[in-house]
Amino acid sequence: MCPAEARISAACIQVNAGDDFSANMFAACTFAREAKDRGAEWITFPENVASMAPDGKGVRDAASIEANHEALKLFRALAVELDVWLLVGSLAVTPDHGEDDRIANRSFLLDNQGDTVASYDKIHMFDATLDGGESYRESSTYLPGARAVIGKTPFGNIGLSICYDLRFPYLYRALAHAGADIITVPSAFTLATGGAHWHTLLRARAIETGSFVIAPAQCGSHPRGRKTYGHSLIIDPWGKIIAEGDDAPGIVMAEIDLSLGARARAQIPSLDHDRDFTGPE
Repeated sequence: MCPAEARISAACIQVNAGDDFSANMFAACTFAREAKDRGAEWITFPENVASMAPDGKGVRDAASIEANHEALKLFRALAVELDVWLLVGSLAVTPDHGEDDRIANRSFLLDNQGDTVASYDKIHMFDATLDGGESYRESSTYLPGARAVIGKTPFGNIGLSICYDLRFPYLYRALAHAGADIITVPSAFTLATGGAHWHTLLRARAIETGSFVIAPAQCGSHPRGRKTYGHSLIIDPWGKIIAEGDDAPGIVMAEIDLSLGARARAQIPSLDHDRDFTGPE
């Protein structure tokens, strides 16, 4: 667990990414520099921060192997330039082995030297058809991950997740049991599902685990008419929203006091009360 008095100024960068890589990276880096000027010590970006391609082919075209990934190189340099830790919400990464032609939706936790402390491949794929015919089949493009991940930092243990993972509470329970102090949920939540469920699910994950939750989000309209909800959130371990964005690009910031997690878990020690049980027949 984290030091009892650990505090960190955290920022969510909310963007409206499209299929123009240079424009996406310029916007993300510009907001990050502003956040640093405002005192941010840890800066987080949303899912698909470098590209919101219109279809599976566009996603594959924007992907590359991790060692050669242009966006990752730029984010590594940004971490060094600003002397901050970064969460790169997710990038499309081509696996460098295997016969499956699908790609990974991969999140990166970078230290202030630009080195990867932890990376995580999104486990749960958003395959759904919404009212109005809006349809998503992530499993056609992305190869699901199979491993939960925690990154260790000087300011606490970071449990990594991505977007649709939010609907699967057992992942967050596992991260909390493994010592996560903060859980990240970089996202590109749809406008419809975000309005219905975003706040409720994120607050529930914070309450259930006694962890801070940081959820940087995409917002606005994207190629092929896709719309995302925005409303990046920073939530404390008691489920209180301590910072929230709106529906436009920008910066959401809050100071995180990690001692609040220990206090919340002491008052409601549900993590100590888990029991094995037999499921219904």
